[in-house]
Amino acid sequence: MFLEQESDPVVWRGPMISSAIKQFYSDVDWGKLDYLLVDLPPGTSDAPMTVLQSLPVDGIIIVSSPQMLATMIVMKCINMVRQLKGIIVGVVENMAYFETPNGERYEIFGPSNGTDLVAMSGAPLLAQLPIDPILTSLCDAGRVEEYYAEAYETLASNFINTLKVKR
Repeated sequence: MFLEQESDPVVWRGPMISSAIKQFYSDVDWGKLDYLLVDLPPGTSDAPMTVLQSLPVDGIIIVSSPQMLATMIVMKCINMVRQLKGIIVGVVENMAYFETPNGERYEIFGPSNGTDLVAMSGAPLLAQLPIDPILTSLCDAGRVEEYYAEAYETLASNFINTLKVKR
């Protein structure tokens, strides 16, 4: 959205990323918001550090997937959040399973590590989200707001209830 061609890479070093995050927060008129969610790449890079150190963050939602490598990276992120005195309010396990039209459930990326992340973070598991080709199609068509699935309703409800408890 910021570059001339959508295939152009965004080649920014840490200070540019940090400045952009701060500018989005301070210079954009967001209007009246109930929540402002900042979606960041996984890990312990400049982007999450900037958000934790520069923005008034009420809580962090940790998102992972079942793969051991993803879990390892998220564990590092949990430790960084703790070190920077952030509050983890919930855990979401994305791509936790795939369900066939017949209702068969497959853990394509291996068994869940959600309980390990819950134990490590001390925060509740807000949802385990499936891989859903319908969601993919709607996202690609720019119509994600049309998507409905029970797992996402559970996530929304748990998210709102968790924030009510934290306030």
